[in-house]
Amino acid sequence: MKGKIKTFEFSRSGFDEIKRYHFGVNWPSVYLIQNTKEIYIGEAVNVFNRSRQHYESADRRRLDTIHLITDDEFNKSAALDVESLLIQYMIADGKFVLQNKAAGLVDHNYFDKEKYRAKFDLLWDELKVMSLVQNELVDIRNTNLFKFSPYKALTEDQNNVGEEILKHIRASESGAYIVNGGPGTGKTILATHLVKRFKEIEGLSNLKVGLVVPMTSLRGSLQKVFRKVPGLKADMVIGPTDVIGGNYDVLIVDESHRLRQRINITNFKSFDDANNSLGLDKTGNELDWIMKSSRYQIFFYDKNQSVKPSDIKPSAFVNIGARPFFLTSQKRVLGGEEYIQFIDDILNLRVPAQNKFEKYDFKIFDDIQEMVSGIKKKDEQYKLCRVVAGYAWEWKTKDNSDTFDIEIDGLKLVWNSTNSDWVNSPNALNEVGCIHTIQGYDLNYTGVIIGPELSYDPISKKIVVDKEKYKDINGKRSVDDPKELERYIINIYKTLLTRGIVGTYVYIVDPALREYFKSRFNN
Repeated sequence: MKGKIKTFEFSRSGFDEIKRYHFGVNWPSVYLIQNTKEIYIGEAVNVFNRSRQHYESADRRRLDTIHLITDDEFNKSAALDVESLLIQYMIADGKFVLQNKAAGLVDHNYFDKEKYRAKFDLLWDELKVMSLVQNELVDIRNTNLFKFSPYKALTEDQNNVGEEILKHIRASESGAYIVNGGPGTGKTILATHLVKRFKEIEGLSNLKVGLVVPMTSLRGSLQKVFRKVPGLKADMVIGPTDVIGGNYDVLIVDESHRLRQRINITNFKSFDDANNSLGLDKTGNELDWIMKSSRYQIFFYDKNQSVKPSDIKPSAFVNIGARPFFLTSQKRVLGGEEYIQFIDDILNLRVPAQNKFEKYDFKIFDDIQEMVSGIKKKDEQYKLCRVVAGYAWEWKTKDNSDTFDIEIDGLKLVWNSTNSDWVNSPNALNEVGCIHTIQGYDLNYTGVIIGPELSYDPISKKIVVDKEKYKDINGKRSVDDPKELERYIINIYKTLLTRGIVGTYVYIVDPALREYFKSRFNN
């Protein structure tokens, strides 16, 4: 595979040179058109004709230089893939402002794809030498701007669901749409993509669109991402309370299973005031606020990630009569859908269909110190590796930073010191994240501590929940049904155990539960 980059003026005389160039007329190529601030990325079989078409655009006319990326072995699929990768990485790199729209980036398979992907690293190095990019790929992959970018290439089902919803709204079919998807199916990616698409599509670009994110930490991260994406603004990412009085055309709700009802919340008065302002009584909830404040609603939902009594019940989403869609392709963990199913099976006392994962690093540890040390070593290699835990220890360091929160076999640990974008905070590697700071985020490796609130009874062969050892006060107050509390806690661990892209390390406090996990896993 012999690739090359050749540079021309983006002008009529430059186009004539492209026409005389070996790869300029009848060969799949990728091209970058730039000035000192902006860039456009494209692909074409006839770059000579395509560049002349671009020259008719006022936006493109501001650009002055075009680089052709060519290869003796390029085919149309390879060129499309390289174009897609460059768009995804260059928006996150931040060297230039992208002129591209978000439509059309779909991740598809083709012959010898892995070969072309392996060579992309070399191409990036060449672009770095040419000062067209500024950061290393490994560093870009760990940024929120890369992970949550509306320019991410979509799976086929993500693309199909998004286009179908846009088609209905273009036809003025008002109402609600609910996109169901498990961990790693790319709900947040599709949510940010749709916001960008609404701002690009003729006839929809004037609609007032908001992205509602119930969790404070994830909301702050997405606001930072939107601040850096052309056409988007940070104030488009809002909390549930912010919708009131906003008169939105479209509200897209990420992690909608975390919308709240009036149970176990911290400020009943502000909740009641919000209900009153919308003419609702005390039975009103944040889902009602969304419905009353917009013409169209798009909910991204996973009933198995509801983790607190304050989370709205699944029945409420059934009652709104939303048109259902489903995401099934798993994009997060390298273990694929089989690993997600394995975790679901093991936590629900089923024998997993598959219990060995060649491409996924899953380990169960007998020693907590060895597990934490392993995560820190992986962080040296991959970055963005964190330890998380179930809420089975009191949060003493909130009031006294000189103490610790968790002690297991002599190892003393502290909970996360910030709720805002904890995974990227300076001391995160030395802290333990909770469900409220990790939900919605991806990690490279996750070290999960399953606390003493979960144990295993080898006689009844059941997982047992000890309410007294579950320390999230708002997570258990008013929960009288033990099965309901068990569902919340199981959902918490299901979420924690599916955050890691490359691997998941597990330490389980209860020895019997640890042995049960081991019996279901073939390492």
